[in-house]
Amino acid sequence: MAARQLLLRRRAAAAAPRWRRGYSSAGAAEYLHRSIVPTMHYQKSLPRLPVPKLEDTIRRYLNAQKPLLNDDQFRKTEELAHRFEKGIGRELHEQLVAQDNQNKHTSYITGPWFDMYLKAREPVVLNFNPFTCFNPDPKSEYNDQLIRATNMIVSALRFMKTFRAGYLEPEVFHLNPKKSDTEIFKKIIRFVPPSLSWFGAYMVNAYPLDMSQYFRLFNSTRLPKLNRDELYTEEKAKHLLVLRNGNFYVFDVIDRDGNILKPSEIQAHLKYILSDNSPAPAFPLGYLSSENRDTWALLRKNLLDNGNEAALQKVDSAVFCLSLDDFPIKDFLHLSHTMLHGDGVNRWFDKSFNLIITKDGTAGLNFEHSWGDGVAVVRFQNEVFKDSTKAPAISPQSQPASVDSSRAVQKLDFKLNDALKAGITKAKQKFDASVEALSLNLIQFHEGGKDFLKQKKVSPDAVAQLAFQMAFLRQYNQTVATYESCSTAAFKHGRTEAIRPASIHTKKCSEAFVREPSKHSTEELQKLIDECSKYHSRLTKEAAMGQGFDRHLFGLRCLALSKGIALPDFYEDQAYAQLNHNIISTSTLASPALQLGGFGPVVSDGFGVAYQVHDDWIGCNISSYPTRNGKEFLQCIYKSLEDIFNVLKGKKISS
Repeated sequence: MAARQLLLRRRAAAAAPRWRRGYSSAGAAEYLHRSIVPTMHYQKSLPRLPVPKLEDTIRRYLNAQKPLLNDDQFRKTEELAHRFEKGIGRELHEQLVAQDNQNKHTSYITGPWFDMYLKAREPVVLNFNPFTCFNPDPKSEYNDQLIRATNMIVSALRFMKTFRAGYLEPEVFHLNPKKSDTEIFKKIIRFVPPSLSWFGAYMVNAYPLDMSQYFRLFNSTRLPKLNRDELYTEEKAKHLLVLRNGNFYVFDVIDRDGNILKPSEIQAHLKYILSDNSPAPAFPLGYLSSENRDTWALLRKNLLDNGNEAALQKVDSAVFCLSLDDFPIKDFLHLSHTMLHGDGVNRWFDKSFNLIITKDGTAGLNFEHSWGDGVAVVRFQNEVFKDSTKAPAISPQSQPASVDSSRAVQKLDFKLNDALKAGITKAKQKFDASVEALSLNLIQFHEGGKDFLKQKKVSPDAVAQLAFQMAFLRQYNQTVATYESCSTAAFKHGRTEAIRPASIHTKKCSEAFVREPSKHSTEELQKLIDECSKYHSRLTKEAAMGQGFDRHLFGLRCLALSKGIALPDFYEDQAYAQLNHNIISTSTLASPALQLGGFGPVVSDGFGVAYQVHDDWIGCNISSYPTRNGKEFLQCIYKSLEDIFNVLKGKKISS
């Protein structure tokens, strides 16, 4: 009996997760942490994304149209909108609500939103994939390509294992952290059944967020198919994909027991890849992932038919793609170009994300957008940054393991026929032309930030958005369709909603600042800023609560098309098309792990505006094509911010 108990004890010890060992009692070789509350504890009881009332949607839609149209245009749009609301729109709305009630496991926007991304035929690079860039490691000697790559891989794998084991701390938005972000609360809430857990959090002003996208972070890729792409995930795969100089390498990072490979072995394999002097392939396969999706789908079929099935399977199922670039970063502009598109040779744009690490240890992510949004990606980056800097797996003194990397690392070989070679050549030409047409420009405004604006009781985000409106008016003498992304992750399978920052308030305020500042007293200008702030805060709150209008109208349009109903006149209105031609497309992500982010313009005559409002400064990263002057737009943004801050400080402004 004693021998049997001893055997059972040994088995239990062997099966016990290795998180008990490691850099602290709670941390681990295998896991980032072990949450008291299971990762998906709240998922079942998350509230469902509401379908807004049709009359509210039409009212909000018309409010967004007001600053963009003259009186005659607005009257026509108003008439079409009200006719839609009383007629076919009402029928479609009722059908959408009924359909939503039959699909309580998801949200009404999930299907149409996946379709929107996956049916798009434009290349993902510049059109969809954004980038975010990590801050450097605070310890400068760790900003070495081999050291940082090893540490980030280990931290990423810890994140993956922590998530899959259900140990990752659930994503919760705490309005009162002193009550809800405590050990006592967690110990209580874990015993509340998952079907009721959200309500328990809500009682203490905490809002759990949807985590349904997280599983697509790893072992996932977007597969090109004719008409509509597919998302593919293979969680059993244990290997990493590494790209260097356009060459593809794979090696296992998870062993047969499901444990992370020793960091010294990962380091040895990366060192082996970095010392490989193979030239770049004459026909780099990476370019294909930057192609038009139908073109790429046909070329992929050719690749499969030409004996590349096993190699492509390795690419598609890899845990993620690590891109090792052979050059250091010169400045922020060079950094943005590197992370947003690179040279096209050393990326696989279809992977859920590429972790890009340059020669000097600068790291960033370029991620495919159809599978998920910023909430999941930023959480991943925060955890990886924190873990790799606070508890690095290796140090500058660490020696790579004495292993035979030439046997562990497999270099993928692709068999190319003439049609594939011609396809790659053409993809390269298109990629080069797109990148050549793209301009990126950055500014940092150091005369104030979040702290000062909050002190003046105005919304920091509203001020940034007001500055963009003022800048465009100053540069082009007009107000145009503007889009700001807002997460609806507070709801089950929520994605994003649009905030429409161009309003009658921002238009009035911008005109006062740009056209006739001398006619207004400082107090009057302050009042105009305050009105913009209040209205923008209301729009933001509505959007976050699923009470915007864009997704609702989009859902109704998709429903009409799916049922073969002729598109209602409302959608044929020039004003509707104009509102959805987002000339100023904006997005902001704030995190202590990130120093920069960016994306391409969503229309050829637009600006892609990535911005961050920090405690004492504001940063903007602007993308544009030749039809727009991004550098001048940034100068106008700077002038607008200067004027706004001066007015808030009680100073007079000059024209």
